[in-house]
Amino acid sequence: MKFTGTLLLTAVMAATVCAQRPRAIEKTVPTDATKAAPPAAPQTMKAKYEGGVFGFNNTMEGTLSFDDTNQRLLFRKNQKDIFFIPYKAVNSAFADTQKRRPTAATVAQHVPFYGWPLGFIKTKVRYLTLQYSDPDTNVSGVTSFRLDNKDMVDSAVFTLASKAGLVPRGEIYIRKRDDAEAKKTTP
Repeated sequence: MKFTGTLLLTAVMAATVCAQRPRAIEKTVPTDATKAAPPAAPQTMKAKYEGGVFGFNNTMEGTLSFDDTNQRLLFRKNQKDIFFIPYKAVNSAFADTQKRRPTAATVAQHVPFYGWPLGFIKTKVRYLTLQYSDPDTNVSGVTSFRLDNKDMVDSAVFTLASKAGLVPRGEIYIRKRDDAEAKKTTP
């Protein structure tokens, strides 16, 4: 009896040990090459300029256009050209998302007793953000354009990066410097 109990206990422990061995798991990590490229952005899209270009301090609504003939990104308001950024001046581009509280929620949260939950309301705002350095004017800066939705921002960033010759680095697109240019700036 004692021998049978020991044998049974040994068999159960052996089965348990076999069940505890590490298992191989196939894990596929998406790389930049396997990600599907977003569709091309429309030639013209509604945008709100948020600031960043020298001489244009106020926010304004208008359209953002890819002017391939002149190799530039053009911002227009009321069918009038306001400013442009040459493709060759764009050093980096990325899609930015920020959470903002709408003005109505900010005002309503101050209503006694009933307004406090309205302070928790936030919306996501999507931006196309560009860092540029114009070699013709020696002006550089960071500017952003508010676009309608995430898909529009992603396609605009991808299209601009393709036209400006930028390469992906994680979630952003950058312009790589030439080795000769890098040696000039390094002491």
